[in-house]
Amino acid sequence: MIYQIVSERRAPTYQVSSPSDAFKALDRYKSKRVEHFFLLSLNAAHELMSVRIVSIGGVARCPISPREIFRMALAEDAVAIIVAHSHPSGNNFPSEPDKDVTRRIKEAGDTIGVPLLDHVVFSKTGFYSFVEHGLLEPPRLD
Repeated sequence: MIYQIVSERRAPTYQVSSPSDAFKALDRYKSKRVEHFFLLSLNAAHELMSVRIVSIGGVARCPISPREIFRMALAEDAVAIIVAHSHPSGNNFPSEPDKDVTRRIKEAGDTIGVPLLDHVVFSKTGFYSFVEHGLLEPPRLD
């Protein structure tokens, strides 16, 4: 289910070079009362092309499908992606289901050539980066 484009740029100018840059792009969603799952699509220079809401869940869960994520990413010619989701509780640590879906998204991205650069879990208290905490290995730039 596609909800909306949160942000779309005709000429990308916002480069995402760190998890804090991704968190800034999602700032207005950090205080939502239910979980939101987002796709950040990037071009070859890692400039933000769009931010899309992929799924809206409840207070503790948000259903997500890697198929839906990559359908959107491929439709807008994304070269790389970052995924993010909110934790209304304020606890930014990923759950086991968060880790599992990240693994599945990474595997799918590796298979089709659209790498997952990071998964950011965020709330009004800050954010947690899978890459910064060693739960996701950054893709090699060969």
